[in-house]
Amino acid sequence: MMLDEVMGKLEAMGSEQTKLTFLRHGAHEPLFGVKVGDMKKLVKDVKKDQALARALFDTGNSDAMYLAGLTVDPRTATKQMLQDWVTKASWYMLAEYTVAWIAAESPHAVELAKQWIDSPDEMIATCGWSTYSNYLTITPDEALDREEIRGLLHRVESTIHHERNRVRYTMNGFVIAVGASVVALHEEALAVAAAIGKVDVHVGQTACKVPLATEYIRKVEEAGKTGKKKKTCIC
Repeated sequence: MMLDEVMGKLEAMGSEQTKLTFLRHGAHEPLFGVKVGDMKKLVKDVKKDQALARALFDTGNSDAMYLAGLTVDPRTATKQMLQDWVTKASWYMLAEYTVAWIAAESPHAVELAKQWIDSPDEMIATCGWSTYSNYLTITPDEALDREEIRGLLHRVESTIHHERNRVRYTMNGFVIAVGASVVALHEEALAVAAAIGKVDVHVGQTACKVPLATEYIRKVEEAGKTGKKKKTCIC
């Protein structure tokens, strides 16, 4: 399948209503407005050609960039590629999902997550927190640096309410990821969740809500799923 062919299929899948929804959420032109469920019909074919998967991201089209995140093999992602991708992730779906997913499953997950977290650029910083959160959900506890994670929890506790908008959202998500995925730090994450309480994030003209970390972690605990790891964070 050629790049022009994939772009044509994406364009045919797009709708003005979905496009307007994405724009309200912060997306930038160009984009066709393709629902993720429809987009996934192309994943199997695109995955066969990794050069094509990478070329999709380089188009700058938001739908194509998201599809790239569903099809690129993260094991082959270089730091240079990920650094390039994160600078081009212009809104939260690309930063917090597309780039963060690939980075989290790449060999460079922790290194880049820590670097990005400190970025003065809001989308890069939010990608950093999301990358680390996703990494926690797929990595065995024995392979994690507990002291580093503990330090990040305390950083969230002391700074979250003074952080930038989407960074607040992904910091809250980091606390949830620790509490739900890392058994040894479950109670500490709950304590931080209680300390930070409700986190305000401006979500524009959308119905999106910020999950209360304490409630989310408790629901995972009550379901008996604390510490359960996922095979992949890409979805």
